[in-house]
Amino acid sequence: MGHSHSHNHSHEVQGKNLLISIVLNIGITVAQVIGGLLSGSLALLSDALHNFSDVVSLIISYIANKLVKKEASLTRTFGFKRAEIIAAFVNAATLIVVAVLLINEAGQRFQEPPQIDSNLVIWLSILAIAGNGFSVLLLKKDSSSNMNMRSAYLHLLTDLMASVAVLIGGILMKYFQLFWIDSALTLGIAIYLIVVGWDLLKSSVRVLMLFTPDDLALEEIVKKISEIPEIKNVHHVHVWQLNEEETHLEAHIDFNEDISLSQFDVILEKIEHLVFHNFNINHVNIQPEFGKCDDKDLVVQD
Repeated sequence: MGHSHSHNHSHEVQGKNLLISIVLNIGITVAQVIGGLLSGSLALLSDALHNFSDVVSLIISYIANKLVKKEASLTRTFGFKRAEIIAAFVNAATLIVVAVLLINEAGQRFQEPPQIDSNLVIWLSILAIAGNGFSVLLLKKDSSSNMNMRSAYLHLLTDLMASVAVLIGGILMKYFQLFWIDSALTLGIAIYLIVVGWDLLKSSVRVLMLFTPDDLALEEIVKKISEIPEIKNVHHVHVWQLNEEETHLEAHIDFNEDISLSQFDVILEKIEHLVFHNFNINHVNIQPEFGKCDDKDLVVQD
C-alpha cells in the first residue's frame, strides 16, 4: 500500500485577533442588554442576543484554533485537525437557533409595538457598529481560507449589518415614530441569520460526513489516473476532506502486470503529482492489485 503526504501550507490563523474580538463583543453584549432593557427595544435586545452568540462562537473558534495545533498521538492519530470544522458546525447551528427565537419574539411584538427610547438605541447601535466593524477587519483575511474563521467572521459580519439596521430603525423611530420598525428589523435580521447559517451548516456537515468535495468530480479523477499506461482499472474510490487544508484520495488500483514494489513507487509518484496539480489532493492512499477478484465498481459500499 502506498501512502503519501503533500501538505499545502496556508498562513497560520492568528488566535490573538480572535481574543481581541471576544473581549470587544463581551463589552458590546453587556451594553446592549442593559440598553435594550432600559429602552424597551427588541431589535437592540436581539442584536445583544446575536452578539452573545458571537461571543460563544468566537470562544469555540478560539479553542478550536488552539486544539488544531496539538500534535497527533497514538490515541489521536489525526490530532485535533477536525476541531475547527466542528466549531464551524456548532456556530452555524447557533445562528439558526438564535434566528428562530428572534422570529418568534418579533411576531408577538408586531401585534402591539411598544414605546421605545430611540436615543439609547441610536447610541448603542453606533457603539456596536464600531466594535463589530473592527472585529470584522481583524478576521477578514483568515476567513477566506479557513472554515472555522469564516464561521466566526460571518457571525461578526451579520451582527455588524444588524447593528446598522438597528441604527436606521432608531433614527426612524426618533424622527417618524415608526415603532413597528423595531420588530420588522428583528425579523429581517433573523431571516438573514438563517440564510448564512444554513449555508455554513451544509458546508461543515459535508466535511464531517466525508462527502466528496463539491468542486471535485470523482469520474474525472479516475479518468485522469487511468490514463497512466501501467494502470488497468481504478475502483473502490473515496475522496474526502479531513479539514480545509487536507483532501484525501483512497483507491484500489489494478495493474496490467505483476509489477515490483519499486515499480509501484514510481507509478505512485506519478499519481501523487497528477492529483495534486489537477485536483489539489494532497494525501494519497493506494492499494495496488493484480488479478484480484473483487468488486471493480467506482464506488463500493464498505
